[in-house]
Amino acid sequence: MGENIAFALLAFTSYFSIVNPLSTMPVFMTMTSELDRKAQRATAKKAVIAAFLTMLAFALSGQLLFSFFGISANAFRIVGGIIFFQMGSDMLQARLGRVKVREEEVKSYVTDISITPLAIPLICGPGAITNSIILMQDADNLTQKGILIGVMATILFITYLVLHASSTLSKMLGETGNKIMLRLMGLIVMVIAVEFFLSGLKPILADIFPTLTTPGGVASIL
Repeated sequence: MGENIAFALLAFTSYFSIVNPLSTMPVFMTMTSELDRKAQRATAKKAVIAAFLTMLAFALSGQLLFSFFGISANAFRIVGGIIFFQMGSDMLQARLGRVKVREEEVKSYVTDISITPLAIPLICGPGAITNSIILMQDADNLTQKGILIGVMATILFITYLVLHASSTLSKMLGETGNKIMLRLMGLIVMVIAVEFFLSGLKPILADIFPTLTTPGGVASIL
């Protein structure tokens, strides 16, 4: 039971920090500013559903991708750690988002923005995809796999609620509040990045230098 709770907390913290609904909110508001509230809600709903299906697809097919391309989970952890660290660095500097749509192009994006770029890559970007694959790989049993899927759904439901109430939340937090929250999430992402990187690097180093992992290994080298 304790392991399942710890896994759920890890999954929730990592997903919440990476998806970061509050950092998605300013971009969502900008891209849907010309839509009425009903259309905004529909756009947010479609975006989170598309993001959930994408994350779930990568989580379930991660093992097949590893086998097909000959990728090891540890290598993916290292790459994921690098991606997370870069994301966290951007968030720590309060860079709210990279996805921008020109004002004259907004109308042509109205029917598609819920899929691209809102769902992919804004909500479900490389970090969320990497997190889905790695955590599904780390899930030791069906209970933890179910917990992971439940956490995905919970995080994206929270994202929907945030986008639904984006106008009110943005006014409450203000520009300073948005930046503070973004920097806090960025710090958490960077810590998670270091953990992912080291968890992938240690087994690889153990394979390269097996004597270091055996009793007296260091002494034998010396």
